[in-house]
Order: sequence, then C-alpha cells, then structure tokens
Amino acid sequence: QVQLVESGGGLVQPGGSLRLSCAASGSIFRLYVMGWYRQAPGKQRELVATITSGGSTNYADSVKGRFTISRDNAKNTVYLQMFSLKPEDTAVYYCNAGTSRTSSWGQGTQVTVSS
Repeated sequence: QVQLVESGGGLVQPGGSLRLSCAASGSIFRLYVMGWYRQAPGKQRELVATITSGGSTNYADSVKGRFTISRDNAKNTVYLQMFSLKPEDTAVYYCNAGTSRTSSWGQGTQVTVSS
C-alpha cells in the first residue's frame, strides 16, 4: 500500500486559485493511477481528475478547463491546480492511488470557496 498526505487546502474567494499537493510514500509511486476526488456535505464522493503514470488525464465535466492534474514521479507527488474557483467547488478533497489490486486514500484537505 501507499500512504498519502494531502495539503494546500484553505479558504479562497470565488474566482481565486489554489494548488493542492498529495505526497506519497511506502510503495512504488510510478505504478499507481493517481486521482483527486471531493466530497461536499450531504453529497457522495465524486471523481475530480485522474492521471496515469504516463501522464494521460481525465477530468470531471464540472472542472474541465479550470483544474489541472499533474504528477512528479521523481518527487512522489501529485498536484491539483485549481483556477476560477466557484462556491460549488467547496468540499473536502481526497487523494487516491489505485492499481488493479489496491486503492488507497489520503485523509483529505478542506477547500472552501466563499466571499
């Protein structure tokens, strides 16, 4: 298994930006498909973006054009750069590392978009 620790969340005004980071340890990082998910109060956890070891990306329709997922395999870190944030983006954001056999989650980091 891989251990994941998210950071970078906080309070931001609508239209602002944040960059989330997820640091991985305990396994071979390059073997994992990495993803960001989010969960708002009263809502199910939803996929935000994924990135393969080769750099192929996938985004939820709600964040396309505003968020960018990237990874630095040498640093064992995945990032989520968020621009043009909306109040609807408010949620706890979770990092995920997945293979065909396993799925690991971080503890989450709170993102609040509010005036």
